[in-house]
Amino acid sequence: MRITALRSYMSHDGNRPRLVVAIDTDEGITGWGECYNHGPDRALPAILDYFFEQIKGEDPRRIEFLMLKLQQQARFPGGAMHLAAFSAIDHCLWDISAKAVNLPVYKLLGGEVRDKVRVYLGVYTAPDPADLLDQVMGHNEKYGLTAFKLSPYRVDFHAERWGEVVRTSAEYFRKLREMSPTHFEYAFDAHAKIYDPWQAVQLANALAPYDPLFFEEPIRPEHIPAWAEMKAKMLCPLATGESLYSRYEFLNLLSARGCDIAQPDICVVGGMLEMRKIAVLAEAHYVQIAPHNPMGPLATAVNLHFSASIPNFKILEYRLPLDAPYVKDPYLPEGGYLQLRPDRPGWGVEINEAELVRDSYVHWERKLPVKPDGSFGYP
Repeated sequence: MRITALRSYMSHDGNRPRLVVAIDTDEGITGWGECYNHGPDRALPAILDYFFEQIKGEDPRRIEFLMLKLQQQARFPGGAMHLAAFSAIDHCLWDISAKAVNLPVYKLLGGEVRDKVRVYLGVYTAPDPADLLDQVMGHNEKYGLTAFKLSPYRVDFHAERWGEVVRTSAEYFRKLREMSPTHFEYAFDAHAKIYDPWQAVQLANALAPYDPLFFEEPIRPEHIPAWAEMKAKMLCPLATGESLYSRYEFLNLLSARGCDIAQPDICVVGGMLEMRKIAVLAEAHYVQIAPHNPMGPLATAVNLHFSASIPNFKILEYRLPLDAPYVKDPYLPEGGYLQLRPDRPGWGVEINEAELVRDSYVHWERKLPVKPDGSFGYP
């Protein structure tokens, strides 16, 4: 079997662009993957075309060989766009390899460790605890979901006194916890908006009495010693990893004891191979994996197979595919879990190629907050 073509398509998932990739073979098997959208998404097709020339004519089942070839051909460690492209290529190769033997991908990864994969849903729109509870109860009734992720901020923390930010966040969570079923779990994503580590510790410890599932990404990821210092002082689980790009960066974080829960992204780090190496490192440091997954339904399918096959999995981030037409049969939660599809080869989903030929790109970019003094905060 040989690789004959690479195709990339711009699609969307609601108001977010999605870049979907196909790799074709001379035996009629096509594999599918999804890139992370870091920002200049229109640049990715050209990057993918460049890397295709390095794998054209190769056997797609030699995944480790081909990913090593791509990495070494690049000479210097890849950055965000580079690794987003590698990720989608890796996904395609796994999909082809599994389809070639008529098995789900997780069967090639040592088989399933669990029969189903628990997910949590981000809910960011409700200003009042009662409104939020209405939303999560609706998701519980329809999909059985019992885990959710919120923003911790109840006021504009650039404009308000920090003590008021902490007080309002804790009061909100207290009310929500009192109103919610006792088995519901809530995580909080600070979106790396905080600059001072001591503020991150204050906010985490104000939320801690009400038992958050985890406190995610309060500060920027670059300075690992700050993460180790924060974790030592926090009274709730600290999660991070969506902005780290390789097993080497995760090794630094894990060796420093800088998190309780690691959150690598399978569309960011270079794909399934790198993701599994990160999981092994985390397991050796007694750290669980909760994959970062704000992506579309194809990325969710890839994450499902990863999550089903590793022992130190905790929970998977999930987006409802309410407007993602490029996947015909997305995985939907049942009882709060995604079920495996043992009778479906590859990723277990069917791609709607008729939809993909219609470029449905939507422009999206992060909005920078403006502080009262006119300077920018972290988005």
